[in-house]
Amino acid sequence: MGTPYNVLFLCTGNSARSLLAEAVLNREGHGRFRAYSAGAHPKDTPHPYTIDLLKSLGYDTSFARSKSWDEFAAPDAPELDFVFTVCDQAAAEPCPVWPGQPVTAHWGVTDPAAATGKESEKRLAFAEAYRMLFNRISVFVSLPITSLDRLALERRVQEIGTLSQAPESA
Repeated sequence: MGTPYNVLFLCTGNSARSLLAEAVLNREGHGRFRAYSAGAHPKDTPHPYTIDLLKSLGYDTSFARSKSWDEFAAPDAPELDFVFTVCDQAAAEPCPVWPGQPVTAHWGVTDPAAATGKESEKRLAFAEAYRMLFNRISVFVSLPITSLDRLALERRVQEIGTLSQAPESA
């Protein structure tokens, strides 16, 4: 296996969706990908339900911290291969210039931190966001990246952003 692909997931607060995606890709990518996350306007800390959910699913959460996307536009930042926005607000913001001319796509997911109601309903919103991201990332890691030209790859990752159900069985 060659050098892993560097993937950055963006949302506004970097406290829920982008952190979930970072955790999933780092585990499900089996070393082929190195995932990061950041936010346009990061919160002070990750949302506690994000950490609770990841721990309950057996993820190491020591990586989890809310950080600015400016860290990934700095001269010493990793060269990015893919950048995915996972919230509509971050997708609408003017993004920094990313090193490496990455393939970009919008994979919008409803903000679980905005859920209202009982605690169980709020936690369910986090589980639903996780499920949607897990499904999309499962499709992404199965793409034949090295055999697709850039335009085909861009189209495929954009299509993944429209998936809302579990991937079809072959």
